[in-house]
Amino acid sequence: MSKCEQCIIRQFNALRALQKDDLIRLSGCKTTHTIKKGEIIFEEGDNVNGVYCIKDGVCKLSKLSANGKDQIVKLVVRGDLLGQRSLISDEAANLSAVAINDMQVCFIPKHEIIHDLTHNINFSLEMLKDMAEELKLADRVIVDMAQKSVKQRLAETLLYLQTNFGEDDNGFLNIVLTRDDYANIVGTATESAIRILSQFKKEGLISTEGKQIKIENSKALKIIE
Repeated sequence: MSKCEQCIIRQFNALRALQKDDLIRLSGCKTTHTIKKGEIIFEEGDNVNGVYCIKDGVCKLSKLSANGKDQIVKLVVRGDLLGQRSLISDEAANLSAVAINDMQVCFIPKHEIIHDLTHNINFSLEMLKDMAEELKLADRVIVDMAQKSVKQRLAETLLYLQTNFGEDDNGFLNIVLTRDDYANIVGTATESAIRILSQFKKEGLISTEGKQIKIENSKALKIIE
């Protein structure tokens, strides 16, 4: 089990504001878990009772609508913290978290995070900054849903995945999502997402191999209307 004070991952989240003694304390109480692809980390309504630090892998945060359809609101990646909003509000989880690929996560109990929030102003400020950034992202998603077409949103999603996750040696996106995932990210029916991806492929903007997608013309994707 890696030690928090020696872990580079903390530099990507609010834990970077903690001093060495605090990090040593966290190392003594955290637990490390392997989460397999498709496994649920927590569901809406669960009491999270702590914070997950994502050491490796990606999970999706989604909200279940009244008609039973998932809306993916965020992809949580290496270095992110997960569950801090429910912890601070002292409420049950408002979203579900499911692993997209195999993950390594460290779980820090609630009482330890609360201790640092109440005793370390820099940590509290860093946590607030992270949540403010999440709110800014949520605002952008709301505007995009209202003002952009499904084609635009899907094109932007592909470009986002290329920018943030990169490509493998064969040029395919490093992250593999299902067609349902694409539909749930952009807020449309799966059939519509499949049809638009097929159109992109026919126009030479992307190519596919199974679930894998390769972006062939990023410039054209950027100007989709």
